[in-house]
Amino acid sequence: MNKKVLSFAFLIFCITLLSAQITNTPENTDSVTTTITQGGIGLGSVIAVVASWDRNRSILWAIIHGILSWVYVIYFALTRK
Repeated sequence: MNKKVLSFAFLIFCITLLSAQITNTPENTDSVTTTITQGGIGLGSVIAVVASWDRNRSILWAIIHGILSWVYVIYFALTRK
């Protein structure tokens, strides 16, 4: 892989880490409520996008493969040269 692909993968990884949000509500005497909100993309999507970009050099295919995530990662691992 070249430097551009590695930089792109690192950028996606950083965005994924920054997009996760955890919000805790203060405790009260009756109950404790914890709300966890997680947004962003998962590790499978990041791997799929990077693998798709490395193979196809197409943004459209990278988006489609990112949606399929682990399905494409497994396909890529089985069919790569």
